[in-house]
Amino acid sequence: MKKILFSAGVLLLLAVNTFGQSKSFKLGQWVEIDNAILKELNRSYVDTLPVDRIKMAGIEAMLEALDPYTVYIPEEDTEDLQMMLNKTYGGIGAVIFKPSKAGNVIIDEPYAGSPAVKSGLQCGDEIIEIDGVPADGLDAKGCTDRMKGKPGTTVKFKVKKVHTGEITDIYVTRERIHIPDVAYAGMLDGTTGYILQTGFTENVSADVKAGVNKLKAQGMKKLVLDLRGNGGGLMNEAINIVSLFVPKGSLVVSQKGKSIKETVEYKTVLEPIDTEIPIVVLVDGGTASSSEIVAGALQDMDRATIMGTRTFGKGLVQSIRPLPYNGQLKVTTAKYYTPSGRCVQAIDYATRAEDGSVASIPDSLTREFKTAHGRTVRDGGGITPDEIIDPHSYSRLTFSLVYNSIDNQFAVDYYRRHPQIPALEAFHLTDADYEDFIAFAKDKEFDYRSSAKTLFDQMRKELDKDGLEKEMKAELDALGKSLDMDKEQFLRLKKDEILPILEEEIAARYYFQEAKIQVRLRYDRQLEEALTRPMISFQ
Repeated sequence: MKKILFSAGVLLLLAVNTFGQSKSFKLGQWVEIDNAILKELNRSYVDTLPVDRIKMAGIEAMLEALDPYTVYIPEEDTEDLQMMLNKTYGGIGAVIFKPSKAGNVIIDEPYAGSPAVKSGLQCGDEIIEIDGVPADGLDAKGCTDRMKGKPGTTVKFKVKKVHTGEITDIYVTRERIHIPDVAYAGMLDGTTGYILQTGFTENVSADVKAGVNKLKAQGMKKLVLDLRGNGGGLMNEAINIVSLFVPKGSLVVSQKGKSIKETVEYKTVLEPIDTEIPIVVLVDGGTASSSEIVAGALQDMDRATIMGTRTFGKGLVQSIRPLPYNGQLKVTTAKYYTPSGRCVQAIDYATRAEDGSVASIPDSLTREFKTAHGRTVRDGGGITPDEIIDPHSYSRLTFSLVYNSIDNQFAVDYYRRHPQIPALEAFHLTDADYEDFIAFAKDKEFDYRSSAKTLFDQMRKELDKDGLEKEMKAELDALGKSLDMDKEQFLRLKKDEILPILEEEIAARYYFQEAKIQVRLRYDRQLEEALTRPMISFQ
């Protein structure tokens, strides 16, 4: 018997070694082939070999075959990585707008308290030169690159002032600009606090904690944490945010990867600030990654009521790995699981069709899990809210206006013509203001067709391909005419959904980003309905 067991052990060891050698051999084989191809191209290709371009294309194609989140970051893009991780950069702290390459760059929106504001730059100011280099001829990126720089250094602008037309030199000392992830924290009424969180970069949990404490001091008895459109970020910040509301030592999330090092349970290590206050977490299809960790953990622990629409479904964890020549690899190393054991990943990147496409996991293949108090939740498709509340739907026209920045351009134009506006609480656009917008927008280039007209135009093309368009021409012409609507007609028709967006953008030019959010809250029907829905309580 001992001999038989020994023989089986030897066979198992040989099998493991063979498997390991096979994987190593395949890897070495492809590395050798890749090097041989590159050397042969360098020796034989008819033109000068663009090595950097073809190798970058090869790396991007290789990583793209895995998932959208595994990417190579060369040394020159490391500042973009820092922006992604902590939303900081060295610069003047302003959004710019370049109407055309042959023209000046315009200050679109300076950040509150930024070097731009401290130096007197304001919305609508035209920058003629940057450190002596004419803005005329530079694209937007070229202007941005010259504005950015090491904190403490100075950049000189030749500026045409928005209200006076005076041309003057302005010197701005660059600072480390941080764009906060807690975009707004305020009271919705006498007892309901609201926090809008837009990301999960470094120290956002401290900002959320500060926001909660501030609102509690103002009488908050219920908290709305708005994670709509929040694409996530650092996992440890998600854990720290959950720890604010649950007992110390609670399991928040676990991750499982290929190696033992990538298989970890994460529990709260900080003392909570409030384990009883009722919480509503607002989510939608843009809520992803670390946002789903927060929503999923609070749902699994029956600590919050999740409201809105189903989240994105990103259950993958990325790590940053150093590479030669100061490059970095952001690589998917694990999947994460909420306290009940579910993985919210919605797309199976490991299983691809013959054409390389991937598909979402169908609801029929998802599994049931139980929350702390026995409620049923499911895996495989994001976080399904406890209360489904559909958001306001916008017309194709409105999307087109925003996509083409017509709303932003009008806000700058409005600022030029109005040195002041009333206090934010009293600010509303009038009917005359909206007529000004129509006059402004009708001469701008954007696709103003309705969704119905877009589908009709596509149908007519398909009928023409099939040889049927001529036979149906009279009927099609009549239908097309009834669907046609000029810009002015359509802009008037959609006034109720466009006007709030214009008010948001204009308010931001006078009172900065917080004002934009305050105006948005006036018209947030999804939030308004959430406040009327019943909350889950297990107190």
